[in-house]
Amino acid sequence: MAEHDWVLEFPGAVTVCDANGVITAMNDEAARVFAEDGGRSLIGKNVLACHPEPARTKLAEMMSEKLPNAYTIEKAGVRKLIYQSPWTVNGSFRGFVELSFRIPADLPHFTRKG
Repeated sequence: MAEHDWVLEFPGAVTVCDANGVITAMNDEAARVFAEDGGRSLIGKNVLACHPEPARTKLAEMMSEKLPNAYTIEKAGVRKLIYQSPWTVNGSFRGFVELSFRIPADLPHFTRKG
């Protein structure tokens, strides 16, 4: 098993793009989630072309400013957490990663001391 093979069958969608916004990797769940849009054939396409306005402009700003973004959505009764974040190698910006996974409607929240 290669070092990063765990991500292929991870139960959340993982999509990676480079610093220019070109999609470079998708795990199995991301390919399934985006099947109607082309699934793995989206690899090599610009992520900005995959988003309608105003999301496209927001994503372009996030990429330019290298800022993370997190929110929840609900579609067809399924709630998901979306987390988009810059990724780096040795401190150098290399692109963005989007994680998307199901969350329960009654997701507990804990405040820890420390």
